[in-house]
Amino acid sequence: MLKRLAAIKCLPLEKQEDCDMRIGITTNDDRGLDSEVSAHFGQCKYFCVVELNGSKIKEAKVAQNTAVHGGGGCQAVDEMMKHGVTHVIAGGMGMGAQEKFSAAGIQVFGYSGNVKAAVEDLIKNKLGGLAGCLGHEGGCH
Repeated sequence: MLKRLAAIKCLPLEKQEDCDMRIGITTNDDRGLDSEVSAHFGQCKYFCVVELNGSKIKEAKVAQNTAVHGGGGCQAVDEMMKHGVTHVIAGGMGMGAQEKFSAAGIQVFGYSGNVKAAVEDLIKNKLGGLAGCLGHEGGCH
């Protein structure tokens, strides 16, 4: 269930060439831009971290999520934030994790499909936010 965000800082990128972003994207394999976005943030095995310079992909690297549902406390959020992300794309995420990202000033978007296509849609301001995953209404677990 996607909801449209009112204002997205630095988007659309086509009009702001000096805007840099670092996007953390959930994946279940290590194929980077060729991966599929993971359906669940806390259970993803990898993060694809994509750096943009304006509307161009500068670099894409893969990092292992060492906090896969690490016993609570939204540890995967902390793990992703270690990579300096400014935006996050996931297929699903609990409200506690979303609130933790929001408190850090990191925008969260929902997507189902290929990582590279997700980045391209973010650049074009075509992504919406995420409703909280069922079973995660009470925050981090």
